[in-house]
Order: sequence, then C-alpha cells, then structure tokens
Amino acid sequence: MAPLDRSADDSMKAYSETSKAIAGIQSQRIIDYLLELQAIPSPTAYTDSIVHHICAWLTKRGIDYELTRRGAIRANMSGKVSSPDRAVVAHLDTLGAQVTALKDNGRLAVRPIGTWAARFAEGARVTVYTDAGPRRGTILPLKASGHAFNEEIETQESSWSNLEIRVDERVVTQKDLIGRAFNVGDIVSIDPNPEVTKSGFISSRHLDDKAGVAAMMVAMDSLLEADASLPVDCHFLFTISEETGSGASAVLHGDVAELLAIDNATVAPGQNSAEYGVTIAMGDMMGPFDYHLTHGLIDLARRYGIDHQRDVFKHYRCDAASAVEAGNDIRTALIAFGLDGSHGWERVHVDSLVALSRLIAIYTLAPPMVARDKVDLGPIEGFPTVQE
Repeated sequence: MAPLDRSADDSMKAYSETSKAIAGIQSQRIIDYLLELQAIPSPTAYTDSIVHHICAWLTKRGIDYELTRRGAIRANMSGKVSSPDRAVVAHLDTLGAQVTALKDNGRLAVRPIGTWAARFAEGARVTVYTDAGPRRGTILPLKASGHAFNEEIETQESSWSNLEIRVDERVVTQKDLIGRAFNVGDIVSIDPNPEVTKSGFISSRHLDDKAGVAAMMVAMDSLLEADASLPVDCHFLFTISEETGSGASAVLHGDVAELLAIDNATVAPGQNSAEYGVTIAMGDMMGPFDYHLTHGLIDLARRYGIDHQRDVFKHYRCDAASAVEAGNDIRTALIAFGLDGSHGWERVHVDSLVALSRLIAIYTLAPPMVARDKVDLGPIEGFPTVQE
C-alpha cells in the first residue's frame, strides 16, 4: 500500500490550494518571528512570558486555543473531518541554569537546565530571576583571569562544578547575596545574542527550538492567508518542558492519530542532515519513527519540490518520545531544520527554515497517511502494509 491515500490530494484543486499556501511562506517573516521569540527568555520552568506572547499571537489571528495548567498550548484549526485528527508540535522552552548555592565569595554556583556542556556556558551573559526581580551577571570558570592563575585557566576541567555566576551587584559575601534576595533555586536565563547575516545565516543560542516555532507560526499564517481547507482537524502544540523530557505528553488528547514533531537536525560529521533544506528523521535514540508517516512526508517533499534529506539521530529525543511514553497509540514523525552546534553556539540558514515551514503547511493539507487510523481498535481490514 502506498503511504498516502492520494484520491483528494492529487486533484488539481488540492494541488493549487497547497501551492498557494506554500508560496506565501517567505524568509523575512520567519526571521522576524524568530527574533521576537528570542527576545523573550524562556528556560524550562520559566515560560509564562512566552506563553502569553504566543496566546496573544493566536488571538490576533482568531485561532482557537486551550492551555494546560502549566501553560502548554493546543491551538486548533478545523478541517473537513474532525476525527481522527493530527497534531504538529514544537517547544517554547530553552536551555538555562539554576542556582544551587550562594557562595562565600559572593558568587553563585549553578547547574544546567536541560542537557548542555559547561564549555558553552563559559562567558555567557545571564539574568538571574530573584524574589526581588531580575539581576544580571556572567557565567565564568572558577579560575577566570590569566593574570591571577596563569596557565591554570587552561588546565582546569570544563565542568559545571567549575563554573559560577559573577553577579553585577556590590556583593562579596554570602550575606551580601542574601541581602540582594538571591536564593538557591533561582532560575537563570542565558542571553541568546542573535545575529542575522546577509548570507542568510542566523547565529544564536536557543534556536532549538524557537527557530522551529517560528517556522510553524509562518506555516499557520500561510494556511490562514490562503483560506486553505484542511482535510482533518489539526492541533498546533506549543510545549514548555521538552528540554527536561516531558514534552508533548500532557497537551495531547486521545483522538490524535498522527503527531509531527518540529525540532533541530544535527549538522555534524557522521550525520546526514540537510543544512539548507529540511531533514526527515527516520529515527532517534528512542528508535525508528512511524514507517508510514515518515515515508508519507518523504513523498510530499518530493512531489512539492522541497529540498530534503533523511537522517537518524543517535543522541537525541524530541516531543514525540514523551507522547508515546505517556501511552498514546499514535504515529509519530520528526522533521527538522539544519542546526550546526546544537545546544551550544547554534547556527541555522534561513533556507532550511523556509523549507521546513513549507513542508509543515503541505503536511497539514494532505489527507491522513493511513485511512484506517480512524479506527483506534478494530479488525485487520484496511491495516497498511510496508512496501516490499
């Protein structure tokens, strides 16, 4: 069986509608949205401000949405058929840090929020969110001055236990820190410092996954502006805890048959990710993604001329993993923008984000990948077979 039921999608009307939608996806709007998102700190556990931003954006466009208790967002765009429906998910939360001790020297010990190497934290400008408001500072190695420590600054181990925050306050003791309302457990956001070059590259922290969110937002814009008719209901999910593992587990509901995750593709030696196109992931550290959904996406990319490559990510998980682990009987897939230096000083090319946004829009306008998915538990009739 082919991965797609093509009876509707192959019609000239459907092709024309899809082409109109993807034609409206332009690079500058993606960049504009991305820079707006980057200006809002959102380390995991400190995402309220960016949730308000996305909800205001949805309200302005008349898109219905719902929130979980903690702020994960489910935006709803209606289709011709309400069940079974599909979902597209990207995460709003980013890496960050958390204060673990107020030190006797007037500095702060920290640990990472999410998984990222200490070597990429050294020198970062940060904001510490205290009970009395935000305070600025810098993450530094314990031995930060060559004039004081000579070659020891080169030989000390790169680890979070060897880092501290030098706060920009007149503090020299632990008592001074307490007097300025610093506390163990304070959340720390890391400045993104985005830069957009004339050659189309965007260098910044936290492109994972704000670049994916921006691409998804522009895809939603294109669907509205083209007055496109979705074949089935589509829920656009914005999650708030992917970097710490819980991801899409709480914001799904049982009627979703297909979940498409939007995240970064690892551009690095030994990988096959597309730096200037979209990467369709065939598997990650949790195992293979759904055969029919991934191959259906490959088919869509081919038919609409989207530059794409396939890859498998060995040290990587995304929102889809938490959805399956929560017990959802759901087909999952991952499409991604090419990201160099992930979880460090990251870089993406805008062409990759445009390709990603277009494939998101194309996917939402395609019929369900497997027609039988309208039956959650039933007989063998209609169950797909792999191509042999």
